[in-house]
Amino acid sequence: MIVLINPNSTDTMTEAMVGTASKAGVKLTGWTSKDGPAAIQGPEDGEACIPPLLALVRKANDAGAKAIIIGCFDDTGLDAASDIASCPVIGIGQAAYHMAVLSGRRFSVVTTLDVSVPILEKNIHAYGFTSQMARVRASGVPVLDLETDPAGTADVVIGEIKRAVIEDKIDTVVLGCAGMGHIPAHVGNIGNTRLIDGVTSAAQLAKILAK
Repeated sequence: MIVLINPNSTDTMTEAMVGTASKAGVKLTGWTSKDGPAAIQGPEDGEACIPPLLALVRKANDAGAKAIIIGCFDDTGLDAASDIASCPVIGIGQAAYHMAVLSGRRFSVVTTLDVSVPILEKNIHAYGFTSQMARVRASGVPVLDLETDPAGTADVVIGEIKRAVIEDKIDTVVLGCAGMGHIPAHVGNIGNTRLIDGVTSAAQLAKILAK
């Protein structure tokens, strides 16, 4: 059993992540943290979500999970979750960055709001990928708007992706939010640039590690 835990309380986002994993050929169980914030945007939301998240990690571990995915691109609570669980615990940001450095020479991240940029930069540095990162870019789209207006927000996010390709001279763009799973279907032609989705990346890695 692979368990994806959404640290925020938005059920539709959990369902969307499970659907994204399914399209990638990975069957998993999605859990929503009912006591978490509605969205995780910045350090205050991140801190607030950790206690209920870790309670669900313990529950998944006790239920015999073979792998656990933390469904927040900030990789919120990942180290503490890894200390609790006896199985692999994967953050969707962590998975996306590893896929990015395997897929190309240099990447940029397109995320939601400016408040998320320092968190993602810190994580990329901690994972040892600073030299391969060009830039973390904020699209200005709030997390929940990705759920409520997928078509409208896609246009904004894609605009930032295209600017990243031109300005950053990169060959890979990482989609910096769990709610951006719908973006690749809308992008169209961006040449040879690869798009990396964190949920897909984490699901694929979890399937391997669960064996």
